[in-house]
Amino acid sequence: MSPSLNNERLINPNWTVYAAQINTLLQVSEQLGLDVNRLLLKAGLDASELKIPDRRFPVNCYFKLFESVADGAEDPDIGLMVGRVTFLKGLNLQLYLSTVCQSFREYLNLVPSQLRLRGDIGQITAQRDGDMVELRWEPLLPETGSKRFISDEMLAASVGIFNSVCVMPVVVVRASFTYAKPRDISKLEATFGRNLSFDQPYSSLFFKREALDYPMLEQDLHEGPDQENPFSDFFDDDNPSDQLLISLKQSIVQYLPEGEVTIDKLASKLNISRRTLQRRLSDRGTSFLNILQEVRSKVALRYLADSRLGITEIAFLLGYADQGSFSSAFKSWHGISPRDYRRK
Repeated sequence: MSPSLNNERLINPNWTVYAAQINTLLQVSEQLGLDVNRLLLKAGLDASELKIPDRRFPVNCYFKLFESVADGAEDPDIGLMVGRVTFLKGLNLQLYLSTVCQSFREYLNLVPSQLRLRGDIGQITAQRDGDMVELRWEPLLPETGSKRFISDEMLAASVGIFNSVCVMPVVVVRASFTYAKPRDISKLEATFGRNLSFDQPYSSLFFKREALDYPMLEQDLHEGPDQENPFSDFFDDDNPSDQLLISLKQSIVQYLPEGEVTIDKLASKLNISRRTLQRRLSDRGTSFLNILQEVRSKVALRYLADSRLGITEIAFLLGYADQGSFSSAFKSWHGISPRDYRRK
């Protein structure tokens, strides 16, 4: 049996995770032949409430479920499997991100924000380490750092992303783990390579700094996998001669997932001053905030047309802190909630 993570004095009662994260664990459980209903009962979860991917649940239920899956599978490498499934289920989001990021450096800037899609578990930060970059897993609950399955899941999912978003794969040079060295490290070596260290302050992946400039994969901008043209130019109907407006809108789409899209940032991107950008928009009878809302409104409709994107993922791509903020904004634009729009 693995030591318990569920010290109620340490877990903030307001911490939550999305149903999608719990459903990933259940999918792995089914593949391993475990009794899913029994696992849910033990974790205090109702299967009917998990059908809405964007619903949130107490994080302690997630930890209890993960422990039960690990114990039931009797597999210390269970976190690696869960991490692989987490990566595979997020592939569609990675495709969209590769259309707004030009380099791996830009992608890493979005990593802390992306963890909002999982819930209150922790964050991944990028640190410089000489000629290397350290991608460090920092759990909200420090006690989880010494437990294999949480750290393994986060790092395994990251490795999957490394090997899929860039033209050249980002090679993991070494990996470190906060837990003690297991007797069998063969699966860890198969996932992260042979240069592994244990009992370290952080669970981290290290890669060469030169990888920061690796270009992102370019997706087909004309036809997506569902023939809905999800990757085509969002602003085909704009005046093609107004390059300022087109460049501004495309830049907004690129910066939206970062969460803070300011006129200063966009003016710098366009190599003009804030005042000049304001004046040119005023000459067109509009403002930066109007353009920002127009872009969010139009791009939201395109994202909602792709049923593989969850509402929470769309909120992230549009730069909202949570699903509720996006839903309120969408209703103000279109008079209907995103979920109801998708049903129609």
